Amino acid sequence: MLPRAMIRTVGVLAACQALAMTCSALVIAVTALVGQTLAPDRGLATLPLALQFLGLMATTTPASYFMKRFGRRAGFTLGAAIGVVAGLLGMQAILVDSFNLYCLATVLTGAFLAHAMYYRFAAADNAADEHRSRAISLVMAGGVLAAIMGPQLANWSKDLFAPIDFAGGYLVVAVLCGVQVVLVQFARLPKPRPAERALGGRRLGALLRHPSLVLAIACGMVAYGAMNLIMSVTPPAMLDCGHSFGSAAFVIQWHVFAMYAPAFFTGHLIQRFGVRAIVATGALFMLACVAANLSGQEIVQFAGALVLLGVGWNFMFVGGTTWVTQLHAEGEKAKVQALNDVLVFATVAVTSLGSGWIFDRLGWAAVNVAIVVPVVLVLLAVVMLARSTDAEEERAAAE
Repeated sequence: MLPRAMIRTVGVLAACQALAMTCSALVIAVTALVGQTLAPDRGLATLPLALQFLGLMATTTPASYFMKRFGRRAGFTLGAAIGVVAGLLGMQAILVDSFNLYCLATVLTGAFLAHAMYYRFAAADNAADEHRSRAISLVMAGGVLAAIMGPQLANWSKDLFAPIDFAGGYLVVAVLCGVQVVLVQFARLPKPRPAERALGGRRLGALLRHPSLVLAIACGMVAYGAMNLIMSVTPPAMLDCGHSFGSAAFVIQWHVFAMYAPAFFTGHLIQRFGVRAIVATGALFMLACVAANLSGQEIVQFAGALVLLGVGWNFMFVGGTTWVTQLHAEGEKAKVQALNDVLVFATVAVTSLGSGWIFDRLGWAAVNVAIVVPVVLVLLAVVMLARSTDAEEERAAAE
């Protein structure tokens, strides 16, 4: 149980996370479809989504250092304000049928989400070591609201500017970001401490010689990359199979729910079984998703596979995030967190662009098979590190 003093802060951060992830889920549900409508070539349908993650990646480091200098509240306020602009630009781009303007809007959407990704680290900042995994997972659990509201808002707002589809969704994004600007002012977020503001600690090269840190970051990269590769082309794949947009929104809704609902207990599982066991379990869920997707093309297969994908992502990503926070000193926090998210979302950007190309050229099965090797490699690395650590502990005990 979290201390009483932390409950308000974690609650506000969870609410902001919920609103940000609702925006993300809404955008995920419509971006590839808008891309198909606006893009001059079908193979570019996922380019806007790739640009969104490029914008996220490019903004991650500046956002981290901005928060290091001016504090979390200022950073979250700036990010949400960028989201308001992104939503309004996205709406206008669809209304005037401009692919270039839409791409700009998705870059700004990525910049907004880059700031929002630090909600989980803000929770860790305010938690003692024994409560850190629980605080991170509870903030991530705010995404359950995104699972319920995101796809439903996408479906509801689809015809808001009929006969032009999907422009209304970006108006919803602008409104939700405006709410975040207000809400984050109520979070108790302390000013950066002198030790945090000070430069110092190990250089990145020295940090990356730490096998556990490299593997912890790799867990987040593979979790997000594999999830995004499959998820981003699921709506077009379902439409190609004759399913409706409403069915695709339903599948995405359950997927996002599965991404965040386990966060209510993931922190407890990490405390109970250890971070490596939870990451390995997440990898197994990812492989089960591939098997389910390859078993058929009915709604039940799409939905079941995306639920498995969501749970696998949660275990690997929350586990990886918790692991990263255990492996740096106070003065190294900004650089390590920035490095982690840059690498994670660089992977997401590549998979967003690659998913459209693989799907268009090689088909749905190839998209799924593409995640098997990286997931298996992380799984094997986690098992090998666990055995190596256990062996070292046994030798230390014998001595």
